[in-house]
Amino acid sequence: MLEQDNTALVVIDVQGKLAQTMHEKEQLFANLHRLVRGAQLLDIPILLTEQYPQGLGETIPELKSLLPDTNPITKMSFSCCGEDAFMYAIEELDCEQLILCGIETHVCVYQTAMDLLGEDFDVHIVADAVSSRTAENKRLGLERLREEGATLTSTEMALFELLRQAGTPVFKEISKLVK
Repeated sequence: MLEQDNTALVVIDVQGKLAQTMHEKEQLFANLHRLVRGAQLLDIPILLTEQYPQGLGETIPELKSLLPDTNPITKMSFSCCGEDAFMYAIEELDCEQLILCGIETHVCVYQTAMDLLGEDFDVHIVADAVSSRTAENKRLGLERLREEGATLTSTEMALFELLRQAGTPVFKEISKLVK
């Protein structure tokens, strides 16, 4: 199970025009918003990456506005782990569990998860907060990730797993997010 004090959220490459071409993009954007806000309410650290922003553009405004003090880690490799700044940031966080969301499921999310699994991280993929341009590529990416040892979860499941109990002010805020 996810543990609040041992987890970070990684938002992968939700950028520019590419983000606008994602399968079921409205649901994707809504769940990314919920995850980021939930992580903020739970004091979960958030890392943001951008793949070749000169070509793909910056993180979409809907997310960037939620993270005004977060500098994206820019990368050229599909895997976030191919960027030294990302690996340094993960090391500094000193957590064992990583929640991955973003695009595209079968490329950057997949390759990042595979590399993190190879480094013995406990990797959780938020299935309703990742996407690809086609439903088939998303499905294949998630299928391979599960086969390789990543844990699949949903936005609501991850947030309530981190929260652990009802009746708190944070519970009320998280409940509002997922309704």
